[in-house]
Amino acid sequence: MNYSACFIVLLTVCTFSTVAAEDEYRYMDPPVANQIADLMDDDSDGVINARDLCTETPNGAEINNDGCEKYKDDMEDWDLKVLFAHDSSKINPVFMNELGSMVDFLNKYPETSIELQGHASIVGEPDYNQALSERRAQKVQATLISMGISPERVKMVGFGEMVTDREGESPVAHAVNRRVVATVVGFDHDLIKEWTVFTSRPK
Repeated sequence: MNYSACFIVLLTVCTFSTVAAEDEYRYMDPPVANQIADLMDDDSDGVINARDLCTETPNGAEINNDGCEKYKDDMEDWDLKVLFAHDSSKINPVFMNELGSMVDFLNKYPETSIELQGHASIVGEPDYNQALSERRAQKVQATLISMGISPERVKMVGFGEMVTDREGESPVAHAVNRRVVATVVGFDHDLIKEWTVFTSRPK
């Protein structure tokens, strides 16, 4: 066999092998990646189930990289701030969900209680503002009780215009000072969380 014949035979074999390989890949099923990690987020805390070490994180709580709620190391005030319109103790219904979150927390931790502190702006007479601050605290208290919280766990006090959150007589200062502030006590390690409920704009 001469060199030309050998070259033709070798070329034929290589061509056949290439075509066969192409046919093999053409009919092979594409690989399917196995989904090992659970990418769902059942407790909606922003951490997928595969990485979430705390699967029942309370809604709204600050979390760490493992999906667990953060706790305070000492007894600090929990904040629930309800701001009111001028000369009003009415809570806008649109913000009942925020109060509901506080109720959920109190139900989950029955050893806790809450103190409501009513305040008023410096507009008006001091005696009237004292009564108004008490009505505001009573309104929030009654709302929490109507949502299932025991009255023994919801204390209230009115401060009138004596304790302001912001100094001055600007509209913003008056709006911020018309408020009920609530603190949760009785919990060794408090969850880091804050509720702020705004009512309608001042009339």
